[in-house]
Amino acid sequence: MRRNSVRARLRSMLAAAAVSIAVAAALPAATATATEPQLPFEQQVLFKASQDPGYACYRIPAVVKTVEGTLLAFAEGRTHDCTDAGDIDIVVKRSEDGGRTWSPLQVVNEGAGDTHGNPAPVVDRYTGRILLAETWNTGLPGGGNCPVPCDRTPHLQYSDDDGRTWSAPRDLSDELLPPEFNSWYATGPVHGIQLTKGRHRGRLVFTVNAETWNGSRVSANHATLMVSDDHGEHWRIGAKDTWPIPPEGIWRQKPSEMTLAELPDGTVYVSGREQDGTDLGHRTHTVSRDGGDSFVRPFTAIPDLYAPQVQCSVLPVGKGGRRLLLGCPGDPDRRRTMTIRSSYDGGRTWDSFDRSTVVTTDWSGYSDLVQADRSHVGLMYEGGAVDARDEIRFARFTPDWLKERRGPDPATLDLAPGARPAAVLGGASVTDGAVGRALAFDGVDDAVRLPFRRSLALGDRDFVASVRFRYTATSGEQPFLWMGGIGTTQPQVWLRGEPASHRITGLITVREGAAAPRSVSVSSSSAYNDGAWHQAELRRADGELTLSIDGDVVRSAVDVPGSVSRNSPFGVHVGQRMDSRAFFAGDLDDVRVTSGGRPVLWLPLDRVGSRG
Repeated sequence: MRRNSVRARLRSMLAAAAVSIAVAAALPAATATATEPQLPFEQQVLFKASQDPGYACYRIPAVVKTVEGTLLAFAEGRTHDCTDAGDIDIVVKRSEDGGRTWSPLQVVNEGAGDTHGNPAPVVDRYTGRILLAETWNTGLPGGGNCPVPCDRTPHLQYSDDDGRTWSAPRDLSDELLPPEFNSWYATGPVHGIQLTKGRHRGRLVFTVNAETWNGSRVSANHATLMVSDDHGEHWRIGAKDTWPIPPEGIWRQKPSEMTLAELPDGTVYVSGREQDGTDLGHRTHTVSRDGGDSFVRPFTAIPDLYAPQVQCSVLPVGKGGRRLLLGCPGDPDRRRTMTIRSSYDGGRTWDSFDRSTVVTTDWSGYSDLVQADRSHVGLMYEGGAVDARDEIRFARFTPDWLKERRGPDPATLDLAPGARPAAVLGGASVTDGAVGRALAFDGVDDAVRLPFRRSLALGDRDFVASVRFRYTATSGEQPFLWMGGIGTTQPQVWLRGEPASHRITGLITVREGAAAPRSVSVSSSSAYNDGAWHQAELRRADGELTLSIDGDVVRSAVDVPGSVSRNSPFGVHVGQRMDSRAFFAGDLDDVRVTSGGRPVLWLPLDRVGSRG
């Protein structure tokens, strides 16, 4: 019965799509462009259960532009619920005007009770064919997650008529599923690319993440590129980076859900999600300089690129593709605050969060980027006011809508050995200090951010963090010093005022081995928000965490052993929360962190200049 109903639904959708296509073809495109304003930013809901009935949830966006200029926006249509391993179809919508209007939904591949998903489309510019890699597994009647190991297999479909109709799926297991890829397996999910430079010009490339099951546990993770040199007729495994997973369940990296871009010199840049490795950061990257046959180096995590654990997308834009965009949530803890960040050096470094352009402060998740038309970039992303899985949106924006590239920030000196000056953000200014001069913070966007260096990561060592502060705020969170990640699971160290609760609090969160994260905090019984200078000191030593104010111990607690800098994105901020959701209003002076008798950081905060 369900197959018949789905087929009826498919016929209805195809008929509606045909009408839409015919009407669109009858309208002069130039007239529509001339009469409707071209806004620097606009967005619309593209897939939503209440808007596109027949599915309980839409997830996993992927988008490409065909040789005809049509945008094809793919997603998973999840029939019964939003879980990952239920009855899932692959669906698509088409746009012939750069993403301003869209056709009705079309079913590309019906799961018929199983999971057919992870769309990874790639366009062959020579033949015009649109190829769609995808992954299947047996569906769970009640939804949920795929068991481990999971029977995941790669398949491929194609369209030769600009995405209107699609071939029957072809199983790619003989080519792209070696014996060691016998557990998790996932194509994309994001668009693949066709190379345009060098001796591999014309090569098609998409990404796969796979895992090995050794009979009792997952023992390895594989980040791979799949390549074809004959327009998708045959495929093979190209570059592969394998990371072992030891029996105790502690690994350095586990790159997955990779996104690709060809750089101006033909280098293939690969950016991936980093999942629970001990290396700092939730984003990891590498490059290939031989057209995807091999990686130049293993994946390397990016500690100071703030993002949650989530799939993201990259796209080269501008003259010669010299600017690389990253579509990714900017909250380092949770899937929210979708941003566009830029790299001007081929992905080696990325704009910090304060230099990014915020698309939405809503919950937001997976995404894909596309050059929508000559003047607009398109971002297809999961978003919602309540949950990132509420809907899939399509945003169009011009490059001018993005924040302009900013020069170096003003700086203040860090006197620790080997330290570079720290950036002064928002306009924090010099004022009278507890001793000499200090910095005044406005509580809106003023902060000091230290450039990342390995010595700032305290690990499991003892330390002393101290700061002089003066403030009168009676509400809000007043962050003095923040080191590491954020949230309830990420290793971190912080000191802050909590005037509404009448206290100063210091906290550490640690990870040790494969154990769950643990936290311990110590608080005073006063907020010390009397407008006078005070000094707070958080000390981790001799098995205790101790908070002192003005030299007097106000609270101690038993320490929890483990690292305060592991797994998570890593930042060091003065006057600011790691996720930019709270800023200090008042004055700060003489911020120091020492470990083993040596300064880790030492900020006098007595001057601001071009070099500190």
